[in-house]
Amino acid sequence: MDTLLIDGTWRASREGQSLDVADPCTGAPFAQLARGMAVDVDDAVRAARTAFEGPWHQWSAAERGRLLARMAVLVARHADELAAVESRDTGKPLVQARAEFDVVSRYFEFYAGAADKFAGAEIPFLPGHTAIARREPVGVTAHVIPWNYPAVMFARTIAPTLAVGNAAVLKPAEDACLSSLRLAQLLLEAGLPPGVLNVVTGLGEEAGGALAAHADIDFITFTGSPQVGTLIQQAAARHHTPCVLELGGKSPQILFEDADIETALPSIVNAIIQNAGQTCSAGSRLLIARSRYAEWLERVAERFSDLTVGPPSGGHACGPLINAAQLDRVRAFVARACGDGVQQVAAGSIAADADSRGYFYAPALLSNVPRDHPIAREEVFGPVLCALPFDDEADAVALANATPYGLVTGVWTQDGSRQTRVAQRVRSGQVFINCYGAGGGVELPFGGFGRSGHGREKGLAALEALTAIKTVVQRYE
Repeated sequence: MDTLLIDGTWRASREGQSLDVADPCTGAPFAQLARGMAVDVDDAVRAARTAFEGPWHQWSAAERGRLLARMAVLVARHADELAAVESRDTGKPLVQARAEFDVVSRYFEFYAGAADKFAGAEIPFLPGHTAIARREPVGVTAHVIPWNYPAVMFARTIAPTLAVGNAAVLKPAEDACLSSLRLAQLLLEAGLPPGVLNVVTGLGEEAGGALAAHADIDFITFTGSPQVGTLIQQAAARHHTPCVLELGGKSPQILFEDADIETALPSIVNAIIQNAGQTCSAGSRLLIARSRYAEWLERVAERFSDLTVGPPSGGHACGPLINAAQLDRVRAFVARACGDGVQQVAAGSIAADADSRGYFYAPALLSNVPRDHPIAREEVFGPVLCALPFDDEADAVALANATPYGLVTGVWTQDGSRQTRVAQRVRSGQVFINCYGAGGGVELPFGGFGRSGHGREKGLAALEALTAIKTVVQRYE
């Protein structure tokens, strides 16, 4: 139970409490975590502050970059081992977990290269004066990450904050911590000084709440539900701590009548079944031009009928949902919709090798969905795709924007002018035209509008958020 990393040492919670780790394929516990509390969070923040103000603060940008480059190599070297850990912890297919560690390695590689190239600028000013805008680390950063992509989210938040010289405290989700703990071990192996990264496992309302409310945190990133995001923001506001929040989505894929359906079909299906639909940027709404609606809905239905759900090693399209509560949530959304007259026109199947105690849910394709129904507007976070027809371009844009979220939009059309118009009119942090990136590459700024949160992660935009501008004016006459 020594799963707290504080000042370079692994230890148990000061209060001696623990949490079970359950296998989502069986529901049975297979490991234990330390249940970190406020006192442990305080220790972690204190260690981060000491490290930030100590030798770490004197490391050059080039040295930080070399550290991250070593980490990228270590992740690649241990990718198979890490994928097995992630697959066991989350239930996701082993092939998907293995691909995610290519992304994890890429995050460290990208920010290794950016560390000594992200800089301030000289500002034209009065004669006889030099004015510069310095980019400086904000200090101690806190990162509360979710259970759906724990390793990727570790890299997405920790790599950029270390690149610019911050020290950090990470609180992983209690449902999926194990890959984050192994990655933290690898960072120490790569040469990260003690205290620069601290990890506190535990419950969100205990360890996560204490971290968000801590007076000595300079910046917070959080990925999760809008409801918890509100609590994080309220806690941070007491100390005027800035936040970047990524709070989910109800992302549309818009199929215009001239879309290349053969190219679109694999992306449409993958965007909702990837990670069993437990993806913030999942393409959970399929908007189809009314003239092609019946024809193309049938094509999507054929693909859904071929999908199987089962354990990670079985080569299935989906693994289980993360826990019993998530399974109940998805079932309740679909049951309510069908009770209100929504039609389930296709579904996958749960494979014979799936344990009956596991949290498996077969992908479902729904049609005849009223535009104002909760399942058309709220995030289900499961492999459930809602299909809706639209009449024309203006109607498609209005329908795309008809939710409180605004994270990702897919636009499928061969008309170049329409591509540009729709991309400009949809309220969405990312727009993919004739493709769907489900979050996109490491290089692409990521974030949303409305209930999807605010601020941007990934790419160089993350470095902007994790640094503060200090203006220095020098008179030399």
